[in-house]
Amino acid sequence: MMIGTNNMGGTIAAISTGQAPGGIGVVRISGPHAFEIGEKVFCPAYGRHLRDLPGYTAAFGKIQRNGKKVDDCVALVFRGPKSYTGEDVVEFSCHGGLYLTRQVLHAVLDAGAKLAGPGEFTRRAFLNGKMDLTQSEAVMALIGAEGSRAASLACAAEGGALTSKIESLAHRLEDLLAHLAAWADFPEEDVEEVASDKVEEILKNCDSAITRLLAGFEKGKLVREGIRTVIAGRPNVGKSTLMNLLVGGERSIVTPYAGTTRDVVEEKVSLAGVPLLLADTAGIRDSSDPIEEIGIAASRRRLEMAQLVLVIFDGSQELMREDEELMDSLPSVPVIAVVNKSDLDQRIDLKFLKRRFPSLVLISAKGGEGLEKLEEALSDLLGTAELDLVGGELFTDRQHSAALAAEKALREGLEALSLEMPLDAVTVCVEDALGALYELTGQRVSDEIVDKVFDQFCVGK
Repeated sequence: MMIGTNNMGGTIAAISTGQAPGGIGVVRISGPHAFEIGEKVFCPAYGRHLRDLPGYTAAFGKIQRNGKKVDDCVALVFRGPKSYTGEDVVEFSCHGGLYLTRQVLHAVLDAGAKLAGPGEFTRRAFLNGKMDLTQSEAVMALIGAEGSRAASLACAAEGGALTSKIESLAHRLEDLLAHLAAWADFPEEDVEEVASDKVEEILKNCDSAITRLLAGFEKGKLVREGIRTVIAGRPNVGKSTLMNLLVGGERSIVTPYAGTTRDVVEEKVSLAGVPLLLADTAGIRDSSDPIEEIGIAASRRRLEMAQLVLVIFDGSQELMREDEELMDSLPSVPVIAVVNKSDLDQRIDLKFLKRRFPSLVLISAKGGEGLEKLEEALSDLLGTAELDLVGGELFTDRQHSAALAAEKALREGLEALSLEMPLDAVTVCVEDALGALYELTGQRVSDEIVDKVFDQFCVGK
């Protein structure tokens, strides 16, 4: 591992709960003097010193600063190496007011701890071998997850699922490299000759596995970052009613009068475990109302920026000219046709719409019927249903870049074989691929990359 330990000195502390009032606030201390510093500020109710407590135990008491009580507190003790960071750790759980939690932190800093930097607790866990770099990145991905699928992907990675996949590939390449080296360096020994077809088989299998990981990254990006989604349709087809259904509350104004929505209403929702950056737009039609026209123009601009469109039709009416004009103006992005008012007698030409839109669902936005079908259509259209939520997928741009480098090296090795180049050339390609996989897991990575990973963390984690 090509990483330094210049950031590992001393004992650190930080608030590990959110910067908002809550039931509990947690201040974490980690390092060689965690118990000593903790005892300077913590007065146990029953006289037991923190240094005498077994790991994974708690004590009740109070926090003092400058001889005055700050708050009642529960102290949790974790002994290294069986702690999150691999070091001695003390966590103080106090009442969750911002002022109180900060007072506890200041007391700990006055006692000799230094303020932790972004992600420094997890960085120490990485440097102490408690987790690899992909697992470290998964911690922040789990904290930032905004949908069930993103949380599942991050949870699997934190548990080592992605690491297992990468290590399996690396072991195959390590074995191949050892065989190539032994055969080249000790020709006089009884080493089995390296068969080109066997080398080709291994490289192709590894290349296929990485290609699948890269494909999963693109789909996973949708569930991590969300999709700019526009609800579009002519007036009074039920756009705002659908918006409110997805949001789970009255976000858009709903009336029987055309032109009620005159601006873009935005909200973030989760549908089928996928975050949607949802925009309810003004009904698109010709209008002589100058204010409504401004809203319609904003709707058209938002359509041009969309990554996904939910185009709404009124199933109780025949298709109108505005419907057809909207269909012709839709951008070249995934589209789901949503036929609303399925609880009424249907007069719309469903056969025509199915020919126009491969992805089509019938719903009653007012009553909530058909929402599960909309979720299924979204998963099928985006391919997110195919994500390996438990087996491990790439989920950061850094991982993606390393996997691309490994794929490139493997394909260069395959090309060298096809051109019947010496096996030394293939060996170089295998070494490059292996190096990229080591970088992916953090087994061989520079300080600069480690800094970039943990600079994205919040303080306290």
